[in-house]
Amino acid sequence: MRFNLHFCFILFFCSAGIAQLSENEKLRYIELEDSLQSISQRVFLSKKELNRFEANKQFIALWNDVLKDAKSLAYPFDSLKNDVSLLMSPDNKFRIITWNILKEDQTHAYFGFLQVNNSKKEKKGLFKKEETIEYTVFPLLDKSAGVKTPENYVSDNTKWFGMLYVDLLKSDDDFYTLLAWDGNDKLTQRKFIDILTFKPDGTPVFGKDVFKFPGKFAKRIMFEYASEVAMSLKYNKTRKQIIFSHLAPNSLDPIIEGQYQYYGPDGSFDALSMKKGKWVYEPAIDIRKDKDKTDNVKKPEPSKQTPVYKPK
Repeated sequence: MRFNLHFCFILFFCSAGIAQLSENEKLRYIELEDSLQSISQRVFLSKKELNRFEANKQFIALWNDVLKDAKSLAYPFDSLKNDVSLLMSPDNKFRIITWNILKEDQTHAYFGFLQVNNSKKEKKGLFKKEETIEYTVFPLLDKSAGVKTPENYVSDNTKWFGMLYVDLLKSDDDFYTLLAWDGNDKLTQRKFIDILTFKPDGTPVFGKDVFKFPGKFAKRIMFEYASEVAMSLKYNKTRKQIIFSHLAPNSLDPIIEGQYQYYGPDGSFDALSMKKGKWVYEPAIDIRKDKDKTDNVKKPEPSKQTPVYKPK
């Protein structure tokens, strides 16, 4: 998987391009989806770690085959969404596919693909249109085990810091914001606000200096907290903010400062607001103002919270 799959061809008089599937193509993808679903049962439900990873090799190989065709971007793969995160960007430029496998030591391995559509349409005369479809598939290769400072780590898809992406935003500037979860280990779990950009040659880059956050010079934001609790991290469309639980130690004892297995939500919320192309930190926001249906007005009890996304 140490390569990118690249496809570039020209279609004449074509206005639908990747956006439409014929009935025969739909039937083909239904069959491929069934095959992926069959393998996924062994990937995510096998009791032995060895069996999960052996099945995952087949899973990856089949995804490689499925995603070779640019038309695959138009197929939703709905039956896989309980096990695999599939997020389409708001501008339909790309789809990012991620999943995780739990290991026996309670750490997680992450896998995925990034499908990128760089198609362009140009008028060629009064009644003629020419569409160039440039479609690339980038396998995401998890190298997080060797990364000591995740918040400062910047890489392309070949040295990806693995995580499970659960939401995707198109930011005001030329980048995309990803909200993610990471099971980490038996003591703590983590959530991330990650950033995706593309180089002029189309190569994806994860991590970018777009945050104004106290005490951090981060390329992504990381929240680490006890494995048995849940924190909220979500984008509020009404406020146009990323709103998240404020994390704090469960004791005033200074000895546990920085020991994140003792951290959890304290009932208050902070936010990031987009200002002049930067995500700017805003502490202690009142979530009762301009609330939408997804806001939790009451202070949450950590023991009764549920994750935004329940990973396998």
